[in-house]
This record gives sequence, C-alpha cells and structure tokens, in this order.
Amino acid sequence: MSLAGTAAGFVVYLVCAALGITALLMAAPIAYDILRFGGALYLAWLAWQAIRPGGASPFQVRELPKDSPAKLISMGFLTNLLNPKAAMLYLSLLPQFIDPHRGAVLGQSLALGGSQIAISLTVNGCICLAAGTIAGFLATRPSFALVQRWLMASVLGGLAVRMATEARR
Repeated sequence: MSLAGTAAGFVVYLVCAALGITALLMAAPIAYDILRFGGALYLAWLAWQAIRPGGASPFQVRELPKDSPAKLISMGFLTNLLNPKAAMLYLSLLPQFIDPHRGAVLGQSLALGGSQIAISLTVNGCICLAAGTIAGFLATRPSFALVQRWLMASVLGGLAVRMATEARR
C-alpha cells in the first residue's frame, strides 16, 4: 500500500513537471528550502528511530499494529513528496528526452514519466517482496541486525545533513 502512495507522489511530480509547475517551485528559493528541510528532518527522524534506545531494525521480525491502507498510502506519498530529488528528477532528466518535433511535449512528458513510474514500481515491488527473506536472515543473526541499524542510521543521518546543507543548484 505504501508503494502505491510512493507512486502517487511520483505522479504529482510528473504532472507538475509536465505542466511546468516544478520549474516554478525550483525557481522560488523559499519553496525549495521548505521542501529540502522537510526532507532532511524526515531523514533525521528515521535515523533516530533506527538507533534510539530501545530502537529496532526495520527488518526485525515482530508483530506490528495493523495500519489502515489509507495510512500506509499517505506514508508512502509523504515520503516521496518530501524528497526534492524526485522533483529534480522530473525537472532535469525528462526534458533531455523530449523532442518538440516528435509531437506534443505534454504527451511525451507523461509517457516518459509513466515509464519511469512503472519501472520504479517494479523494482521497489521486488525489494518489498525480498524484505521477508532479508528479515528472516537477520532474525537468525542478531549481530547483523545491530550493524544494519547503525549503518542505516549513519546513511540516513548523513543524507539528512547533506540535504540540509546542500546549496541550490
């Protein structure tokens, strides 16, 4: 369900880029900074969740409360919307493959973005399906789970610092 939310976030950025709205967002420094700092705070929170006292690896096998499909979708959606790199992907990558002489620019943008979303869903879906195997592996090796927690927290924390301190391009 959260993967569907992630895809919905991609669709928002795709439509915004195809209509030129993303360019406006990137042209407004305060809007970009809000998006960037929101994403950095979210990554920092995820890093803290991994290493806080009593924290657990996200791969640790455990009973979790049932979240509603709406909550899972909104989590995936917000995760993607708080990632300014997704907006930059559509703003900087797609235009390189659009040729105004080959038809409607909007149609080409939507087709290319739709292809990217389909590929992303396929790859991320495979990762989701493999997560159970990874969790089973880590459940029998507690030292790997501990290393994974600290590694994940370090990477997420580093990304949060980089995102917060990165200058506009």
